[in-house]
Amino acid sequence: MAASGEISLEVLPSDPLLLIMSFLDFRDLMSCSFVSRRLHELSKSSLTRQTWKDLFQEFYTDMGRYIDHYSTLKTAWDSLKGYLEKKCPRMITSLKEGVKEEELDAIEAQIGCKLPNDYRCSFRIHNGQKLVVPGLMGSMALSNHYRSEDLLDIETAAGGFQQRKGMRQCLPLTFCFHTGLSQYMALESVEGRVRGEIFYQCPDQLAQDPSAIDMFITGSSFTDWFTSYVHNVVTEEYPIIRDQIFRYIHDKECVATTGDIKVSVSTSFLPELSSIHPPHYFFTYRIRIEMAKDALPENTCQLDTRYWKITNANGNVEEVRGPGVVGEFPVMSPGKVHEYASCTTFSTTSEYMEGHYTFHRLKNKEELFNVTIPRFHMVCPPFRKSAVRMVRLLGHF
Repeated sequence: MAASGEISLEVLPSDPLLLIMSFLDFRDLMSCSFVSRRLHELSKSSLTRQTWKDLFQEFYTDMGRYIDHYSTLKTAWDSLKGYLEKKCPRMITSLKEGVKEEELDAIEAQIGCKLPNDYRCSFRIHNGQKLVVPGLMGSMALSNHYRSEDLLDIETAAGGFQQRKGMRQCLPLTFCFHTGLSQYMALESVEGRVRGEIFYQCPDQLAQDPSAIDMFITGSSFTDWFTSYVHNVVTEEYPIIRDQIFRYIHDKECVATTGDIKVSVSTSFLPELSSIHPPHYFFTYRIRIEMAKDALPENTCQLDTRYWKITNANGNVEEVRGPGVVGEFPVMSPGKVHEYASCTTFSTTSEYMEGHYTFHRLKNKEELFNVTIPRFHMVCPPFRKSAVRMVRLLGHF
């Protein structure tokens, strides 16, 4: 068959060209109009309903103040929804339609603070979600502890706006029904915070003043916070378990394979069970043990013991040995997967763990072998000490 002629901009119909251009950032659109006569013509008269220039002017009239944020946030929202439709569609139904400009203006008048433009832009796209479980912003379950964070709509967030000492001008972004946990956004640079940064509050338990609030910082801006979270979801850094997003981060280098057995590790920091004063940092780790589907049936084995070597940031070492894993002795047969979660706490800001599991073959209990777990790192997020505490300390000099 003879090769078809080359496709060029000059011969493409207007409709597909306009569709292609609808995915471009406005700066790229302007560049296209200067370097291509065909694309420049599409900004003028056209037989289609609207030119791309008309569409842009229509958009700019409504969303022009968000021109530096809209493309990034709309892309993040579209990516998140596309992923969730495949993996856990019930979360999509909890999303609320975006609010109007005048509604955001009314909220600013109500709380007496300006909202960051990227936050406003995101809520023009989606006004958070209905208060449901599981929440859009991730879950965590460990023994009898459970949390799942909803992304608050603007009206509910405004109702939780903080004006008390230690948390002045802070707006909640998320909320968990089970723990009362919220992530907050600083709307003003006061009390040691930076405008726009996002954090978990952490009471200073050693301070006499109850307004002494330390912070575990989760984002430098709404855009940073939201797009980082979406990236972890859509790249499957955060696994979907029981139709929920679990905020575990998998260390791709921490995968061990011995024979037919593979072990992988993921970890998560739990701010609601941690503190800065006194230093107490709580982590959970999730272990996945699996046997290859094509393994021989006679290689079926059972886990006997575990060993962990734990090294904190000061170089102090703790060793843990014991039978099974969390009271279980899983039997691994071809294609079998066993997962469990455990936890550790430490008084330094980071810690390394490494170790091994010992298995025996069911056909011969004397035949033992180890699966060695490479060293993996757990480190708490950036934090800032209470401004109240710092002022008090400075007063002693």
